[in-house]
Amino acid sequence: MKTPVFSGSAAALVTPFKPKGIDFDKLGELIDYQIANDTAALVINGTTGEASTQSIPEHLAVIEYAVRHTAGRVPVIAGTGSNDTADAVTMSQSAERSGADALLVVSPYYNKTSQRGLIAHFNTVADSVSIPVILYNVPARTGMTFTAETYKALSAHPNIAGVKEASGDFSLIGRTRALCPEDFTIWSGNDQEIIPIMSLGGKGVISVAANIIPREIARMTRLWLEGKPEEAAALQLRYFDLIEKLFIEVNPVPVKNAMNLLGFGAGPLRMPLIDLAPANRDILIEAMKNVGLEIK
Repeated sequence: MKTPVFSGSAAALVTPFKPKGIDFDKLGELIDYQIANDTAALVINGTTGEASTQSIPEHLAVIEYAVRHTAGRVPVIAGTGSNDTADAVTMSQSAERSGADALLVVSPYYNKTSQRGLIAHFNTVADSVSIPVILYNVPARTGMTFTAETYKALSAHPNIAGVKEASGDFSLIGRTRALCPEDFTIWSGNDQEIIPIMSLGGKGVISVAANIIPREIARMTRLWLEGKPEEAAALQLRYFDLIEKLFIEVNPVPVKNAMNLLGFGAGPLRMPLIDLAPANRDILIEAMKNVGLEIK
């Protein structure tokens, strides 16, 4: 029986950049803030962490620093996905050597593949390491999706722990839960779907919004897990508008802007990502104020 990597809320952490390089001191502050506010795990160098614009040395240095600074307080899940299987294997092995507790591996993007290719790709990555692998299904970014039958095939691998589901396809999620063993964990990959996915057996969320409201996202998931669905749903609805506005432009543009507005000092985005359009910034600020967040 596989043990879930985490239950509750994992923050998909932003990477604070300087004009040149990584702001490691700030990264440490963000890690401490998350742990102090009930976040159950940290995802480092996922989409929200702008991993695709980091060099390989930067990518590995961020993971190494996060593992060292976290010091076992919560699990560290390292993003190591690639559309090149060999590259995904290399990064996954490096993350394991750095002490990461688990890996988040996105499905191959741009070149894509077949369902048989997905099975071969993820089994190859999982064969190369001894720590848990979390699949990541995000068709809006990759141009492809998993089937429930593919999830079932992959769930047989002892190192494949489950999936971060960001497809928005509840028929897929329901069929996956019906076909796969109980120890194949599903986590929501969309903040606006946390409670709906948990109602289908999900164990929590890998959250963008947790960068700015970590305690609230953690409480939402905890309430559900404690058997308090009405209170959990009420929190989902309270923050629904803010969560929507955190995706008014492509992630992580809005959340990084929000963090800077709140005084976190998350630093700039890396091109091709650029700051929010002024009109969208105003919309985001209004949504933040509506839930009591104080703009600095």
